[in-house]
Amino acid sequence: MKIHEYQAKELLRKAGVAVPRCLVARTPDEAKAAYQQLGGSIAVVKAQIHAGGRGKGTVKGNDKQRGVQLVKSADEAALVAKNLIGQELVTIQTGPEGRIVNQVLVEEGCDIGRELYLGIVVDRASYGPVLMVSSEGGVNIEEVAEKTPELIFKERFDPAYGLQSYQVRKLCEKLGITGASVRSAESFMKGLCKFFVQSDCSLAEINPLVVTKSGELIALDAKMTFDDNAMFRHKDLLELRDLNEEEPLEIKAANAGLSYVKLDGNIGCLVNGAGLAMSTMDLIKLHGGEPANFLDVGGGANEAQVTEAFRILLSDKNVKAVLVNIFGGIMRCTTIANAVVAAYKSVGFNVPLVVRLEGTEVAEGRKILAESGAAIISAEGLTDAAKKVVASVSA
Repeated sequence: MKIHEYQAKELLRKAGVAVPRCLVARTPDEAKAAYQQLGGSIAVVKAQIHAGGRGKGTVKGNDKQRGVQLVKSADEAALVAKNLIGQELVTIQTGPEGRIVNQVLVEEGCDIGRELYLGIVVDRASYGPVLMVSSEGGVNIEEVAEKTPELIFKERFDPAYGLQSYQVRKLCEKLGITGASVRSAESFMKGLCKFFVQSDCSLAEINPLVVTKSGELIALDAKMTFDDNAMFRHKDLLELRDLNEEEPLEIKAANAGLSYVKLDGNIGCLVNGAGLAMSTMDLIKLHGGEPANFLDVGGGANEAQVTEAFRILLSDKNVKAVLVNIFGGIMRCTTIANAVVAAYKSVGFNVPLVVRLEGTEVAEGRKILAESGAAIISAEGLTDAAKKVVASVSA
């Protein structure tokens, strides 16, 4: 689950992590009032969407309107807010369609000395969180990792004990942080690591992390992602979810108990099991196709769920064919075959449907499909299924 920058900064403030003073605004008048309330000579107005690259992003149809702009008066803050709110902002992460800006963040100006990068993720190799820092703050960290990985420094820490002081000192030495700034860095890094663990984050990214000219470390930006599976422990965080920023089909799938992620291809996939779903997508690409989604119906899907899964797949205008790939372990192939036939008759297909069944009661399941009268293309194996579905799109 993602949240907005203004929400992340409020959480960090409550956790004792230094952030600039800022106020969220949903109208130009609110932006004007926010500037006046902050009381400084300059401020920054930032579009609030669930995507990075806002500083270089532009409003669709108006390349002069950036997603992040410096303002020097209340009237200027109101004008920038007017030009952003309700508009589609296109960034490197949104794709050409952009995202609608529903609110902006008005933030006080900061006396920037240096810009650094700081991020925390879960490291699957060491089964725990890892803190990453770099002297290359305020830029695309993916480019830094690709071109100059030696500029990224990492410290893994035990979630039970948190980041230790000696680890902070090591990172400060590598970043060239000295003097009183080391004490500020210790408070900042330890506080953020503690928040990361206690809040079940999967990502916490501060880019840029600013060292002010007075030597204090402040989060000038904040990007947070939380583990969906842990949200039952954090009802307060769940309330921060902005459904307007999420893919409608993914919301619909989640409400039906399905694991669905929309992609950019044209071959819909309906599979039971996350690993099998990933393998299916890989084979589709291997044989020249592009998957339109990841969809795992799980091991206990019923007819209603399979029918809803087909509705979700077919509501994607890009889908030109569908591949059903089921391994009957917990789920019997006869159950899924009956569900596929029922869904086929209920939903109505206007694209090719390829079905590969294997496992428990596979012979009976294939017979059900063959005798259904539905225009279903049967496949004997996963490779055969991938080839047939890719060919059906090309035909």
